[in-house]
Amino acid sequence: MAVDEQLRPVAVEARHDHRLWVRFDDGVEGEIDLSGRVGQGVFEIWNDMNVFESVSISPHRTIRWSDEVELCADAVYLEITGRTAEEIMPGLRALADA
Repeated sequence: MAVDEQLRPVAVEARHDHRLWVRFDDGVEGEIDLSGRVGQGVFEIWNDMNVFESVSISPHRTIRWSDEVELCADAVYLEITGRTAEEIMPGLRALADA
């Protein structure tokens, strides 16, 4: 993937026990466990399961619940795949080495 390409979430679904399922435009999909963040800081809104279930994808490709509560799509992708940022965006390595 080139540095200027962006991973795009195309589907997102709240699941039981504050788990989140996401599918990306390259076919990668999986679940992440967000239960450890519930009730902490801005994630306090997730104490209300109806709010957690209102998850959506913003036009700017973030995974969001409100204007204040979003997750970076790249970070979610890395967590699902277990890959590093340099593995999915090789140009980052060149920037770090410069």
